Amino acid sequence: MEFLLGIWEFFQNNILTKPQFFIGFIVLIGYLMLGKPIHECIAGFIKATVGYMILGVASGGLVGNFRPVLVGLKDRFELSAAVIDPYFGQAAAQMSVENVGRSFSMMMLVLLLAFTMNILLVLFRKYTKIRTLFITGHVMVQQSSTALWLVLFCFPELQDPQVVIMLGILLGTYWAVGSNLTVEPVAKISEGGGFATGHQQMFGIWVTSKIAGKIGDPKKSLENLKLPGFLAMFNENVVATGCLMFFFFGAIIMVLGPDLMHQIDKGFGPNQNFGFYILEKSLYFAVYLTILQLGIRMFVSELTNSFQGISEKILPGSMPAVDCAAVYGFGHPNAVTIGFLFGAFGQLLAILGLIVFNSPILIISGFVPLFFDNATFAVYANKLGGIRAATIIPFFSGIIQVLGGAFAAHYFLTGVYGGWHGSSDWDWVWPAIGVIMNNFHIVGVVVIVIFLLAIPQIIYRANKDTYFLIAEDYDAYKELMAKKQGVPVDEVVIT
Repeated sequence: MEFLLGIWEFFQNNILTKPQFFIGFIVLIGYLMLGKPIHECIAGFIKATVGYMILGVASGGLVGNFRPVLVGLKDRFELSAAVIDPYFGQAAAQMSVENVGRSFSMMMLVLLLAFTMNILLVLFRKYTKIRTLFITGHVMVQQSSTALWLVLFCFPELQDPQVVIMLGILLGTYWAVGSNLTVEPVAKISEGGGFATGHQQMFGIWVTSKIAGKIGDPKKSLENLKLPGFLAMFNENVVATGCLMFFFFGAIIMVLGPDLMHQIDKGFGPNQNFGFYILEKSLYFAVYLTILQLGIRMFVSELTNSFQGISEKILPGSMPAVDCAAVYGFGHPNAVTIGFLFGAFGQLLAILGLIVFNSPILIISGFVPLFFDNATFAVYANKLGGIRAATIIPFFSGIIQVLGGAFAAHYFLTGVYGGWHGSSDWDWVWPAIGVIMNNFHIVGVVVIVIFLLAIPQIIYRANKDTYFLIAEDYDAYKELMAKKQGVPVDEVVIT
């Protein structure tokens, strides 16, 4: 037993919690199972690992670029509040767990059992109808941390083994069902990209895919937008991002002032002009978005090609569920910027509402949900409902993030430690799960798991002939749908 725990500890310390190597080894194993020459397997491992590391550099750059502004707002206006961000949420969850005398090390055992649960649900796909394996390692760690505190909050009397088993089943079911919900939405915008989303806003992606077409017209999307005269320069993603962020960032930083920015941002040189400092910070967003798209192209291509080996030999008919940013390369580049901006407007309105109505807790925006949730929704919304949907959905998402985050941070007491997870699913799906567990205890957990497992069954029964085909053979799926709809293959509408 000690030997097995040692293997698991090595795996979780060096691979599972290092998503670049986790993705790289999955690619390596997939290519080996496809019988590729060893040099191609190694090349695939390197390209996938480097691609994900590029994605990490870009994501870290985006977060780091915005963080001084958040710090400045907190210092300038003397705000003391909970930050809605997965990293702040993880820290708050850890302090909450340790404050009640429990060991936070349980989180890794929860992660192991939850991942095993996801694998089992895919292995028994004939009965469970689950097609996706959640493999976004750093997100798994963040979610295991917050979920651990929710269970301890609702069941303080449970012993550690009972907590691990209960939460492993619950969280693993959420990963499997949530990522499975994104199969059709991802296929809609990637033309059968061969992957799903395993991240923080899986239920939100599914909702977006269902309502975007009812809010707007996909024919009036960013791709079809014709800007007149000099405005045509905004068709370029780099130009649009740089200009929009200059005005958005400039307005905030101007309020904070150069003296404060010198104190909190070491990158602001003593002899640098304030205006050029703002311009530089704004243009870095365009830089990191460009880098982000490069990383996405590298690792997604290798992962989807190699995963066929795993799908054929180990988990038949399955597909990997990866970072939400993987879809950015399949939508209009400006959709990402629009999602971020309108999500920010929604969050700002909701924060003002908390102040006006004397909320017992105040929320500070965290960059990860502010950007990645709302940018992701905008990519789907623009493709399926045009510009109108791409502005409206992120705007209301921003409102939900703040209000749901405020409720959760107050109700589950993590606001005392300054944070809440803050991403989309953790602002409405998991708060609802927590409230049900807190009020109905074990019965509530059983009901939640049964409800989650019923979701893929319901979707399967509505599309029995194409449900698995869309994950196994997208071209065959489109041909079948073309026959059913009586249209050419290139005019098929994915439902």
